[in-house]
Amino acid sequence: MKLSALAALFAAGFLVSAVIVSGGRAQVLTSTETTVETTTAPGTTETVEQTTTRRVIVPTTTTESGSNVDDTPTWVWVLLGVLALGVVVLLVVVFSRRGGGGVSVEERQRRLDGAIGSWVAQGWAVENQTADSAVLRRGGDLMLVGVDQAGQVSTKPLPATPT
Repeated sequence: MKLSALAALFAAGFLVSAVIVSGGRAQVLTSTETTVETTTAPGTTETVEQTTTRRVIVPTTTTESGSNVDDTPTWVWVLLGVLALGVVVLLVVVFSRRGGGGVSVEERQRRLDGAIGSWVAQGWAVENQTADSAVLRRGGDLMLVGVDQAGQVSTKPLPATPT
């Protein structure tokens, strides 16, 4: 649940940054053309100069081919850096919760022995023990005490058997 919420937050941030970068509108360019015509008649010279200005609306997604212009604002790079840092933190959280192979066999045995000692102090007797579990008995009641790969100790009552 947390992972999907963080992924949705990351996607929303990415989309918002894309809209901010594009500005959400088109870019208006103005170009001016000057045309000079020279007409020569016998004995006279006439020069006509004509200037034409026109507006061209160009989408902001166009790029100049072959140019090496770095016109990305600094705040965009800062935003991308923050997003990248968020991804790294997310990966660290996800991979640190995997357990990394659990605890060692010696540590599991130590935890099992401690749990068994606690139950024995309450009047239970060890009936059977393996490397990662033990069956304890008190009267007609049976209890299974176990340690999983992550080192978690669990107890579970077993069906009673006649003595």
